[in-house]
Amino acid sequence: APAVTTTRHLPTDMSHDPIVIAPSLLTADLSRLGEEVAALEVAGADRIHWDVMDGVFVPNITFGPDVVASARAHCTLPFDAHLMVAEPGLLLRRWVEAGCERIVVHAEAGPHLHRSLAEIAEAGARPGIALNPATPAGAIAHVLDLVDLVLVMTVNPGFGGQRYLDTMAGKISQVAAWVRGVNHAVEIQVDGGVGADTIGHARAAGATSFVSGSALYRHEGGPAAAIAELRARCTADVLVGSDA
Repeated sequence: APAVTTTRHLPTDMSHDPIVIAPSLLTADLSRLGEEVAALEVAGADRIHWDVMDGVFVPNITFGPDVVASARAHCTLPFDAHLMVAEPGLLLRRWVEAGCERIVVHAEAGPHLHRSLAEIAEAGARPGIALNPATPAGAIAHVLDLVDLVLVMTVNPGFGGQRYLDTMAGKISQVAAWVRGVNHAVEIQVDGGVGADTIGHARAAGATSFVSGSALYRHEGGPAAAIAELRARCTADVLVGSDA
């Protein structure tokens, strides 16, 4: 069937929310991380997103605190550590010491989510929570008071370059509705398959913060052009293609 284009409108109270572009370093040149984070700052990124994987919670291994710390002096942007790890409580303070302003843990990881989020705040960082695609939004209902960011995964975590799961729109919208009832600001972030062709879909669902890796680094104009294009696609009225 031919593609049908429809216009979706953001809720009025979200239409002017600032857009956050947080490049992931998974597809960067890992031998030049200091130069890479410096270049992303010049390119107009808002934040650096470190995808931390332990080979247990997800089938891949990436960065440790010492690696992140080695890049900290090369740019002034905030660092977020997205902990895709089985036991997030083991190194929480090490991530803060490495220079991460926010620590994001998964709702599915560890037996004591509430405790982990509280420990992040006690260590001096900002807590965030992430949800895998199969995890219902209700998993975060009783910890929203502890976080300032909810990350809805739009791929199954573990590898870059995966296809965006547009079926996550309902979850994004549900989380966005919930956080409007919280008495402090909470970002709705999406991570996985985010590029020029998909960011509008996530924005229309209610997302305000976007992690992009492969699409950003593969853009023919380079990261600066990619970031500018991503911002341009985040308009209040978003054209979304769907199959009929």
